Amino acid sequence: MSDIRSAAILLMSLPEDSASDLMSKLDPKEVEQVSIEIARTRTISGDEQEQVMREFSEASPSLSGRGGGLELAKALIQKALGANAAPVLASIRQSIESVPFGFLRHVDTQNLLTYIIDEHPQTIALIMSHLPANLGAEILAGLPETKRFSVVRRVATMGRTNPDIIREVERGLERRMSSVMSQSFENAGGVGAVAEMLNVSDRATERTILETLGEEDPELVEEIRRLMFVFEDVSRFTDKDIQTVLKNVETSSWAMALKGASEGLKEKILKNMSERAAETLREEMEFLGPAKRSAVEAKQQEIVDTIRKLGDSGELDLNAMNENEELVQ
Repeated sequence: MSDIRSAAILLMSLPEDSASDLMSKLDPKEVEQVSIEIARTRTISGDEQEQVMREFSEASPSLSGRGGGLELAKALIQKALGANAAPVLASIRQSIESVPFGFLRHVDTQNLLTYIIDEHPQTIALIMSHLPANLGAEILAGLPETKRFSVVRRVATMGRTNPDIIREVERGLERRMSSVMSQSFENAGGVGAVAEMLNVSDRATERTILETLGEEDPELVEEIRRLMFVFEDVSRFTDKDIQTVLKNVETSSWAMALKGASEGLKEKILKNMSERAAETLREEMEFLGPAKRSAVEAKQQEIVDTIRKLGDSGELDLNAMNENEELVQ
């Protein structure tokens, strides 16, 4: 076992404060070398730790191999070097990329899954064993159920692997994925995009699409409907339309919903009420005091649902909102 490996195991076995204090006594180059080793180390075997700790006869028996990782390495460096930690951290980030399959940390999960899903379970297990837990979990969820259990079993029983085999698998995967390594990805489409398109479609088109889609996926239609009209859009109604809404929503509901609204929307609602009703609403809002965001949003959604029903019945024309915007001089 090298001196660097031994030092890393010792530091990983000590409480963080003690480890950082000890690390502060090393020179910057030694700190960098030991930190890279810590960052690369996932767990420590009992035999390795026993060998390193044997000379510390007074050590607490409760010490156990907690493992390393990049976050622990960063924490120790920052505590040990303080303001001088930046260059060492930068060097470690560069060096850690050389760990097996390090390039996959910057690859879209779905792209990675596409490239490895047809591989042998042993190959997938080898790759997943070198990935962060959250990335490995996403890959596992995307595998066919029949292959998923085979992969998990192989990960669980995987021991030491020949470095040459690891490098061969890594080079092969990196070569195959070279076409997507330099690409950047943006989210496109989605429920929000559909809602925006339907918001500016004529009512007949909107109704036809949603009714047809609802036969296959009613939950998706409900999600689209909720995004097609948001609570703040009430401020774009004419006074007449707001008064129609006010007739169908209790004052107590407005008191909670307006907690999370803009001042412009609050004033527009209040000015369309009678003086007495507006005063009552102000008093109710003040009486409620601070409210949980989830409660406010739930009440806002109730009002939005009411407005959608008024639109379906023809009492409101939601597609006319864009025509009702104020003109800027």
